[in-house]
Amino acid sequence: MSDGAAIDRFLEMMAAERGAARNTLAAYRRDLEQAAEWIKGPLADADVAALRRLMADYQSLAASSAARKLSALRQFFAFLLDEGDRADNPALDIARPTTRRPLPRILTHEHVERLFAQAEEDAAGEAPPARAVRMLLLLELLYGSGLRASELVALPRRAIAGEREYLIVRGKGDKERLVPLSDRARGALDRWVPLLADGSPWLFPSGKSHVSRVRLFQMLRDLAGRAGIDPTAVSPHVLRHAFATHLLEGGADLRALQLMLGHADIATTEIYTHVDSRRLVELVNRRHPLAHIDAGPESPDVDVAAPSA
Repeated sequence: MSDGAAIDRFLEMMAAERGAARNTLAAYRRDLEQAAEWIKGPLADADVAALRRLMADYQSLAASSAARKLSALRQFFAFLLDEGDRADNPALDIARPTTRRPLPRILTHEHVERLFAQAEEDAAGEAPPARAVRMLLLLELLYGSGLRASELVALPRRAIAGEREYLIVRGKGDKERLVPLSDRARGALDRWVPLLADGSPWLFPSGKSHVSRVRLFQMLRDLAGRAGIDPTAVSPHVLRHAFATHLLEGGADLRALQLMLGHADIATTEIYTHVDSRRLVELVNRRHPLAHIDAGPESPDVDVAAPSA
């Protein structure tokens, strides 16, 4: 069986059984075809030595890119093993490149309050502009429900459940999940729905389709500027991060947060515990009784920091 046929079968399995998104499938195909070209032989027959030489050649790449390529190889060979086309998975013997996930940028509670104050002011009155009511609802769903920008703008009207206690969201991998609606979001939704044009299938229609992610980004930065916040510090993704971090600060369960964010792997959600830990360190260094006492010439240095464990 040729590499092309093996890769096609693997991607068909990923799409059918694991619901892999198009972009994921395209990345896997690209990574596997590049690996086959580099090895200059049947990729399906590659041994550990060949894969180690391949990964050594990947050292010039970012660690995250090399790790993604190794992940594609591991899953490809695992598929061949399951299908009986191989007796082993040589990629399991290759060490995963060390990656360091950057901490997400977040907004302070004060910044969030200023954004909402501005949006509510714009949407106040008996007959506010429809765009102001729409912006208020968009903001409520970004920060109140933690939706991705792509999920938010593409919400169909039918995503609104009858009781309006939750939204039915179709996220990555075409997977559906239920996202709770806060009382504030339901109030904004009740104001927005009567303003929707009849027959539109979208919750946020625009032209022949729905509001684009780029337009959402622009509207949010415009709101930030009018609220006296640096527009470059605000984006839909930053609000999603703020939603997650602020919920954890309030004692939210990590598993519940994983479900609300639509993360397939809880390791993705755990990054917010690091953000919270960093803020705890800052709090200790700022508020601890010894934090502002200078050590005397004969006194040991005072180092107030988080424990290493």
